[in-house]
Amino acid sequence: MKIIAFQGLPGAYSDLACRAAYPGWTTLPCPSFEAAMDAVRAGEATLAMLPCENSLAGRVPDIHRLLPESGLSVVGEHFERVEHCLLAPRGATLATLRRAHSHPVALGQVRNILRELRLTPVIEADTAGAAELIAQRGGVGDAAIASALAAEIYGLEILRRNVEDAAHNTTRFYVCSREAAMPPAGTPDCVTSFVFRVQSIPAALYKALGGFATNGVNMTKLESYMLDGEFTATQFLADVDGHPEEAALKRALAELEFFSRELKVLGCYRAHPYRLAHQGP
Repeated sequence: MKIIAFQGLPGAYSDLACRAAYPGWTTLPCPSFEAAMDAVRAGEATLAMLPCENSLAGRVPDIHRLLPESGLSVVGEHFERVEHCLLAPRGATLATLRRAHSHPVALGQVRNILRELRLTPVIEADTAGAAELIAQRGGVGDAAIASALAAEIYGLEILRRNVEDAAHNTTRFYVCSREAAMPPAGTPDCVTSFVFRVQSIPAALYKALGGFATNGVNMTKLESYMLDGEFTATQFLADVDGHPEEAALKRALAELEFFSRELKVLGCYRAHPYRLAHQGP
């Protein structure tokens, strides 16, 4: 049986991403990102679908911290459009609603409808959990902000679809596996993800990244984050176009390694069609 793990309850957007990217696979809900990674390491799941950034909310910090030490490899990426729905038990109408329950990030993305319907936001642990809670509670005064899949799973009515404020609300996911599955060198439209720490010397980051410019390698993502609570211990996560065995990127990574205290390639994989459709000219 092909199983893909995700963090959250059934009906979460990560569950939706799993079903969209791997139709026919069994999805495995997990209580945390660590548990989803553990499921892959233990052989309970073949893959894990892990959100890494959202076009509105930005990065998912836990993934940056956990992934480099997980022992897993990034073997793919997936982009999932976030389409929030207003869900309620049968019998409820827009006029009867008084409160909207959801994850705080989701509530921050639907301010317009909250204001329009004069709904009081109520914070819950996650979107699917909010849908489950509303289904169990019943009544006509409470709604959940969650996916259409959550409505199907928990037997709720969709009172309004696409209630998000921004139409471009999209989440990017890393698809992770125990074994690296790097495409052959020369495969078009590859993305390579890696983490590195620069040496504590002046202009170290400038020098470390210079090789990407001189070798014509396009860097599509570069983010820094603190390690172990130390202000002087900073790690960088980067995505670049290309394959690490191709000459240009190989030279750029060699130069990066020369100026770095640590360099770890997390994976190389084919770019998702969403990325290719939305890249600049």
